[in-house]
Amino acid sequence: MHSPLAAACEHMMASMDAIEQLNRDMLPFAKLLGISFISATPECVMATMKVRENMCTRPAILHGGAMMALADTCGGCATSLNLRDGAMTTTIESKTNFIGPAMVGTTVRAECVALHRGRRTMVWQTRVTSENGKLLAVVTQTQMVLPSGSQK
Repeated sequence: MHSPLAAACEHMMASMDAIEQLNRDMLPFAKLLGISFISATPECVMATMKVRENMCTRPAILHGGAMMALADTCGGCATSLNLRDGAMTTTIESKTNFIGPAMVGTTVRAECVALHRGRRTMVWQTRVTSENGKLLAVVTQTQMVLPSGSQK
């Protein structure tokens, strides 16, 4: 039997492995956006993204599509941490409530938590916040789980 400390250390090592994997195998669009994963478990993924001028509308605030892409990336990656070997995922539904703006030059943070982790679908809620913790958006998305061999 593991002690609570040993279990916590195992959990931390698994999380570090997941962060390393997500940052190493970054999706091309996520790389283009400059997304960086800072925490990853099967229940919760956190990432940051620097708001660059080429991601903004006028005035210089983060485009809503970029904010949605950050959340979608987190939900897809969180789902991938829960998939069986060979399975894949795709977003089948996403809803965004925009609460506030993110100014150019700032860094936004996304925290994506599981609402449902089933065999066929997973539902995630991502809260996007500013550097000082102000809520900027809430995104709820549904990911379909595509079993191994269904991509043919």
